[in-house]
Amino acid sequence: MGEPPVFFADDMLGGHPNAVDYENGSRRTKTIVGDKTYVIREAEDESLCIGVQIFDPSLREWVYPTVLGTKPVSSKGHSAVLLKDRILIIKSGSEPDDHTWFLEVDTQYVRQQKEILKTEVVAWSRGVIGNPPNPVVITGPSGVGKGTLISMLMKEFPSMFGFSVSHTTRAPRGMEKDGVHYHFTEKSAMEKEIKDGKFLEFASVHGNLYGTSVEAVELVADSGKRCILDIDVQGAKSVRASSLEAIFIFVCPPSMEELQKRLRDRGTETEEQIVKRLRNAEAEIEKGRSPGLFDFILYNDNLEECYERLKKLLGLDAAVSAQTKPATREINLPANHVVTKYDCRIMIKSICTGQEKESKNLITLDVSSLKGGAPGRTRGLSLHVNEMDQLG
Repeated sequence: MGEPPVFFADDMLGGHPNAVDYENGSRRTKTIVGDKTYVIREAEDESLCIGVQIFDPSLREWVYPTVLGTKPVSSKGHSAVLLKDRILIIKSGSEPDDHTWFLEVDTQYVRQQKEILKTEVVAWSRGVIGNPPNPVVITGPSGVGKGTLISMLMKEFPSMFGFSVSHTTRAPRGMEKDGVHYHFTEKSAMEKEIKDGKFLEFASVHGNLYGTSVEAVELVADSGKRCILDIDVQGAKSVRASSLEAIFIFVCPPSMEELQKRLRDRGTETEEQIVKRLRNAEAEIEKGRSPGLFDFILYNDNLEECYERLKKLLGLDAAVSAQTKPATREINLPANHVVTKYDCRIMIKSICTGQEKESKNLITLDVSSLKGGAPGRTRGLSLHVNEMDQLG
């Protein structure tokens, strides 16, 4: 079998598929994917982003791709390891939430964007340790009580659930605040982000765009909370077709007669509006019952009983304690290190030079259970720190 390949962060390796060299004081790695060479370059100024360029032998020239996603800033150096359709970047001396990144080169998202943009595309995605609970998509016709159910859930479990803040191109009303009630944005900017695949779902209402961005859902997960999406059936279909792994729940009235009574009892709509809402409700209920879209259907015939059923579906009961934000391992990777790949495990060991003290820790990244990716985060990383003297 022989020894597994070893990739060095500071050695000059010439034609090695994961070589590192220096040019004008900046650091770069070279990774060969198929017949193309991807060069990932650090900037001298660490406030600037890491650059990417590709050498295409069929064109015999360097290509500067369209770079999507949030670009990582430069660091003291990095290692690059090829993982099938993406390149794992391990930054040296970075903060715990900034040391692991992925440059996607042939994922489904990148292929879709290549087809749309008709050019070479790569996409950055930040690596995150662990997985948050699956988001919850709750849908139902107006007047069915889904807003009340969500409010009850948020009141009982305030630190466990969070809302994604939607985007809209309409102007703020009254006391509405940007980033709180909505992300208010320009139509042209939102249209571009929709084209770039940064929205899970969107709709045009009275000439204005409304939608849920990937980043809005990711921010809730970053806070350690479970994201709730209160969207319509069409939005749920879009989210179902995306890469987001969510639980889809449709809240249904016990009957159309009962729904009509609830809408009239609210006293907030005109007769014309009530008729329109009932017509829309019939269409939504028909779509909600169609197979393959929703995982569960809840009949809200009795609010308290329906709420108890909702909690049971989400694995909640009175014994559930408030969820806290997952702890992040406070690990700063050494500037000089050697990276070794064993199947789905990435072993990171420091290299000591001069007066540096020898590190007694071996850091292992498990990349066997990756989920998500650009334009959001890549989650599912597992990190372990082992004492060297225990490894034998």
